[in-house]
Amino acid sequence: MLKINDMLDKKNYLKIKYLENESIEKIIFEMATICKPEKILILNDSDEDTEFVRNLALSNGEERKLKNQNHTIHYDGYDDQGRDKQHTRVLLPKGKSISKHINTIEKQSGLKEIYKILENSMMGKKMLVRFFCLGPLDSKFSISAMQITDSAYVAHSENILYRSGYEQFKKLKNKNNFFHFVHSAGALNEAKTSINIDKRRIYIDLEGNRVLSVNNQYAGNSLGLKKLALRLAIHKANNENWLSEHMFIMGVHPENKTRTTYFCGAFPSACGKTSTAMIPGQTIIGDDIVYLKIWENGECHAANIESGIFGIIKDVNPKDDPVIYKYLNSSNEIIFSNVLESDGSPYWLGMGKKHPQIGINHSGKWFEGKRDSRGNLIPLSHKNARYTINLKNLENVDPFAENKDGVPVKAIVYGGRDSDTNVPIAQSLSWNHGVFLGASLESETTSATIGEEGKRKHSPMANLDFIVVPLNKYFSNHFKFGIALKSQPIIFSTNYFLKNENGDFLNSKKDKKAWILWAEGRVHNEYKAIKTPVGFIPLYKDIAKIFKNSLNKEYTRQEYEKQFTIRIDNLIAKNIRIQNYFSYTKLPEQFYQEQSAQEKRLNDFKKQYNKNNISPFELDVNPKL
Repeated sequence: MLKINDMLDKKNYLKIKYLENESIEKIIFEMATICKPEKILILNDSDEDTEFVRNLALSNGEERKLKNQNHTIHYDGYDDQGRDKQHTRVLLPKGKSISKHINTIEKQSGLKEIYKILENSMMGKKMLVRFFCLGPLDSKFSISAMQITDSAYVAHSENILYRSGYEQFKKLKNKNNFFHFVHSAGALNEAKTSINIDKRRIYIDLEGNRVLSVNNQYAGNSLGLKKLALRLAIHKANNENWLSEHMFIMGVHPENKTRTTYFCGAFPSACGKTSTAMIPGQTIIGDDIVYLKIWENGECHAANIESGIFGIIKDVNPKDDPVIYKYLNSSNEIIFSNVLESDGSPYWLGMGKKHPQIGINHSGKWFEGKRDSRGNLIPLSHKNARYTINLKNLENVDPFAENKDGVPVKAIVYGGRDSDTNVPIAQSLSWNHGVFLGASLESETTSATIGEEGKRKHSPMANLDFIVVPLNKYFSNHFKFGIALKSQPIIFSTNYFLKNENGDFLNSKKDKKAWILWAEGRVHNEYKAIKTPVGFIPLYKDIAKIFKNSLNKEYTRQEYEKQFTIRIDNLIAKNIRIQNYFSYTKLPEQFYQEQSAQEKRLNDFKKQYNKNNISPFELDVNPKL
C-alpha cells in the first residue's frame, strides 16, 4: 500500500516528520492521491524556501518581472477577476440549513463533486505545501493554517500577506486544531490562466475546518488564508464568544496630543474603508480582517490576522492616496495583478498619469478601444485590479502592528453609503444600539453598475458575503460580546456620501479626517454632543475647530446644517426597509428592541418638531452628553 513517504523525497519527508503531526500527513497524502502532482514540496519558514516560491512563479510564467526588479505582474483569466459567489458554497450535513443568504450544498454530494474535479488536477505540476499563522505569532489570537496549492503565485502572495507559521505548527503537538486549504488552478492556457472556469468551485467545510478550491487563480477564490479563512474563523468565533470581522484597525492620533486611540472599522465596498484606515497623520495595523477578543482586564483587544495588503489599485493616485502611491513606486516587493503593463511599467485606472495606448493586460494584447467578445470596451486595467504588499515597509504602519496581545480597541466605526439619509458621523446611544446600526448597514450602488445607480444594498457589518452561521447567532454573538466586556468600545456610524439636489457631494474626500478626530475626542470625553434619534452628533463649534486645526479649512454653518440635518422621513423609510429585509428570519430580541426604540424616537421627534427635516441648530445640547 502506498504511504506518504513513498510520495516525498527524503528532504521533504523529513520536513513533514519534523512537525510530528499525523493529521498533516493524512491530509497531504489524501490530496496528493487525488490531485496526482509530479512532485510534493514542503516549504518551511526559511528565506531559501520563500525565495524559491517567488522564482518558481517567475519561471513557470504565473508572474513576470517588471522594470523594477522587485516588482512582478500576474494575470488572472478574463472571467476570473473577482470572488465567485455562485460557486462558493458551504458544505452542510444532510437536512441542515443556515440562512437564505448563504449558498450551500449537501456535504457528501459536494465533496463527491469537487473531489472528481480535483482528480488529476495537479498532473505535471508541483504541489506546494505552505504553513502560516493567522494573527501574531505565539498569541491568543494565533490560528495555524496550512495551504496546499499548485500555484506558485498563490504561495508567493501568501508569503507577502501572512506570517510564516512552520515553527508555530510544531507547537500543535499532533493536534488537528488548524485550518487547511486545498487549491488547484487546474488546467492552464498559454497565458498560464485557468481555463475550465465552468468547473470552478470553492467549497467550505466548516466541520473539517477546511476549504477546497479549484479552477481559479483570483486571490479571493484561491488564497485560502484570506476571505476563505475569514469564513472558517467566523464559524469558530461564533461558537467561542469572540468576533471575526471584516474590519480595519488604525491608530488615531489627535492634533497636538501624544496619545494613540485604536479604532476598528467595517465598510462595504466603495464606502471608504481603506481610505479611512490610511488617513494622513494616522497609523495602520490592518485594512481587511481582524479578530476581536475579550482580554484579561475585560477590555476589547484586536489583532490583524494578516501582515500585508491585497488592495484595489483603481484610483490610487498621489493626491488621494499619497502613502500607498509612494509605496507602489518604491523598490519594495510588490505583485501587481490585472493592470496594464507597457515597456516594463504598470498602469492602472485613476492613477493620475497618462497611460500608453498599447500594452498587455488581463485580456492579452491590449490597445485603446479594444472590445471583448460581448462587445464591451476593455479598459486598460480591470476595475478590480490589485496590488499585493507587505505592511512592514509602509511609512505609516503602527509600531504595535505585531504586538502579540493586539491593541485595545476604544471605538468601532460602521460606514455606509447613501446620498440622502444618514449624517457624516454619529455616536451610537449604547453598545446594543451600535450593534443595531452595524446590522442595518446599507450601501448605494454607483454608476459603475448599469441601470442600478442609487439602489440600496443591505450589508450587515459589511460582512454578509462571509457570514456562515445563521444571522440570529451572528448578531447574538455581538450583543453577548459587548455584555461580557468591562469596558466597551464606543460605536459610531459614518456616511461620506451625502449629496445636494444637484447630485454634488456635500463634503470632500479629505473631510473624513475631521469626523474620525471628533469620534476620537468623544472617546476621551473632550466634546459635548447633540442627542438625536439615531445617535449623538457634533456641535458646530467643535467640528469647525477640528476642520480648522487638522485640515486648515473653514467649515461653514451652512455646510454643517446641510450635512447634519436629521432627515426624519428618510430615516423612517430606512427603518422600514431594514424591518422588511430581515422579515424572512428570526433575530435576537435585542435587535427588535433597538429597532422599535429607534422607530419611536423618530416618530416622537417628528411630532415634537412638526417637520421632516430638522436642523441641528434647532436641537438642544445636553452638557452631560
